[in-house]
Amino acid sequence: MLWCLRAMHTVSATLEMEMMMIANPDNDNSLEGPMVFIIIGKAYEAKDGQGIDMHILLRAPDDDSAVREALNALSEEGFIEADLDQIGVLEEEPTEEPHASAYQGALEGEVAIIRFDS
Repeated sequence: MLWCLRAMHTVSATLEMEMMMIANPDNDNSLEGPMVFIIIGKAYEAKDGQGIDMHILLRAPDDDSAVREALNALSEEGFIEADLDQIGVLEEEPTEEPHASAYQGALEGEVAIIRFDS
């Protein structure tokens, strides 16, 4: 699994009306083409339940917007809490599945959630 990431940050968030935003976004909007973010974290469907590892791919103008959109999408899918560990901008299109399909979905305006159920 090879990805080129830039603008890596550590983020922590919950869907219970509290969201930690990145204070000083460090992204470089001079990329050729759209900015597709990847957010790596864990989401919870039940309080005190076991978290599900996931990657979220989406287009957004900046990392703050990407975090908000990711949390909204997780909430719509029934998750009540999320720990978002890393966020970055993909510099190259992934070639391996499921990330290649998720990337195409992100280019089309979807928020692609890849679950790694154990």
